[in-house]
Amino acid sequence: MQLDPFLAAKAHLLEGLSWDDHDDPAAAERFAEFELDPAAWVTPPGVVIEDHTIDGPHGPVPLRSYKSPAGQEAVLVWLHGGGFHAGDLDMPESHVVAAELAARAAVTVVTVDYRLARDGVRFPVPVDDAEAAWCWVVDEGFPQAGSYALGGASAGATLALSTTLRQQASARRPDRLLLAYPFAHFPVPALDTASAAAMHLLPSAMRFEPAAIAEVVRNYIGRISHLPAEAIPGAADLSGLPPTSVVLSELDGLRSSGELLLEQLAEVGVATDAHLATGMPHGHLNRTPSLGEVDVSLEFFAGALRDMARMRPTTPRSGERL
Repeated sequence: MQLDPFLAAKAHLLEGLSWDDHDDPAAAERFAEFELDPAAWVTPPGVVIEDHTIDGPHGPVPLRSYKSPAGQEAVLVWLHGGGFHAGDLDMPESHVVAAELAARAAVTVVTVDYRLARDGVRFPVPVDDAEAAWCWVVDEGFPQAGSYALGGASAGATLALSTTLRQQASARRPDRLLLAYPFAHFPVPALDTASAAAMHLLPSAMRFEPAAIAEVVRNYIGRISHLPAEAIPGAADLSGLPPTSVVLSELDGLRSSGELLLEQLAEVGVATDAHLATGMPHGHLNRTPSLGEVDVSLEFFAGALRDMARMRPTTPRSGERL
C-alpha cells in the first residue's frame, strides 16, 4: 500500500505543514506546487456550462449546470467536499468532476454552492440548501429528465446522503447515489493495522487525524455528542436507499467509514458497487484526470450514470405513472 508515484515524488513539499498553514504565503506556495497535476485540464468539447440562482430556505443558492451535447436523458446533482466549511463551484472536485461526468455519461450535471459552516452557519443549513437544489432540479430545472442521481465527495457525500434520507418517502427520491470517499460515521471506525501504518508514513497535511475530524464535526453541528442521524447518516436507517456507487481513496483516514457504509447498505439490501482508488489520498477527485486514478474513478461514476440512464426510475415522479 503505497502512495501514487506522481504524488510520492512531490510529498516532500508538504513535510512539516498542516492544513492550518494555508494562510502562510510560503506554505501556500508549497501547497500550490504539490497540487499541480501531470497535465493541464481543458473543458471537454461541447459541454455547455450555465450559472443559475434559485431561492432556498435561507436565501439564494447558486447552481451551475453542465449539459452534454448528446442530450439530457439523466441528471446528476453533485455536491463538492471541503469539510463542510470550505469549497466552491470552481474547485476541481466540483467543476472538473461535473464537466467530465457530463461529457463521459452524456448527462446533465448540476453543482451546488451550498452555504458553508462558518460565520455562524451550521447543520442543517447546508442540507437545506442541497435539498432545495435537488427539488428545483427535479421540479423546475429539468423536470423532463428520465432519471435523477444525487452525489458528492467527502462532506458533499454526507450532504447527498442527508438529502436522500429526507426525500425517501417522496416522489423526488433519487434513482442512484454516487458517493466519493464518504464521511458517514463519527467517531470514524479505526483503520486496519496495515492501512494505519501506511497512513502514518504520509505527511500530516495528507492525513485525517481524529482531532481534526472531531473539529470538523463540532464546527458543522456544534457538538460531538448526541448527533442527529440525518447529519452523520451512517447512524440512520439506510434501508430503501437507491443503488449506490462508492469510490474510496486507498490512503484515506475516512476509508473505513466508506467501507462500513458499504457493509451497512448491503445488510439492508441496497445494491452497491465500489471502486478503490489505489495509491490515492483523501480528496483525489480534487485533481484532474491527467492523474490515472482520477480518470479511472471518473469513468467508474460515468458508468453508473450510463447504467441509470438506460433504466426507468423505480419511483414515479409527481404526476407520473410507471
